[in-house]
Amino acid sequence: MTLSFTKMNGAGNDFVMLDNRDLSLALTPTQIAQLCDRHRGVGADGLLCVEPATEGGDFKMRYYNADGSEAEMCGNGARCFGSFVNRLHDDQLTQIRFETLAGMISAEFEAGQVRINMSAPHSLKLAQELPVANETLTVHSLNTGVPHAVVFVEDLEKVPVREWGAALRYHEAFKPRGTNANFAKVIAPGSISIRTYERGVEDETLACGTGMVACALLHHELTGVPSPVSVLVKGGDTLLVGFTETTPHEYTDVTLFGPADFVFTGTVQI
Repeated sequence: MTLSFTKMNGAGNDFVMLDNRDLSLALTPTQIAQLCDRHRGVGADGLLCVEPATEGGDFKMRYYNADGSEAEMCGNGARCFGSFVNRLHDDQLTQIRFETLAGMISAEFEAGQVRINMSAPHSLKLAQELPVANETLTVHSLNTGVPHAVVFVEDLEKVPVREWGAALRYHEAFKPRGTNANFAKVIAPGSISIRTYERGVEDETLACGTGMVACALLHHELTGVPSPVSVLVKGGDTLLVGFTETTPHEYTDVTLFGPADFVFTGTVQI
């Protein structure tokens, strides 16, 4: 089968984008993993499909990790999804609402960038002392559409992201589905830098949108800094996380603002 696709990236987090509004595609996990393979496929951190809405949105977003597994949500992917849908409509849209497994997401388009309104975060846990790779780490966790563990560190460049990330991803504390793992450094109040090990990619990625949101909200939880929080990712981009704390530890109007760039379009045989 010859498949038409678009390649996009959000802050370096890259995706294969597919238009499946007619529901003609039914890719297997193996086919998705082949498309995401960086040596024998298109190469991507994940794959996104545009499908018809079924629960009152304008569209439905289906997101698959690079290993072919379906995930609830992807923040950078959601920005790319919104921009991709807008291009399918000749860039005439100003905003859309789309369904994900993590709930309804909205996207607004502004000066070539995209602001998404995230689903409400939940399952906050602070200061868990966990054994990780012969160390004891202070680990905070929060679900921002998908689960995230966050460790604040003094020297971000020296963190063994693959070793600690894999250990946290499969840690007993986060079974059965595991977690994404983030390592964050405070640059200044309201400004942080992060590195992320992504579940499903099973490696460090250049950016992770839901991870940015988790780290920003936990920075607020621990220090009380106001919205928005700027987040510098390994890919070099700085994004903004906005939020409103309605009651202690409860958030609404959680937003992520940043780039969603088109790379190329093409066809591939699978």
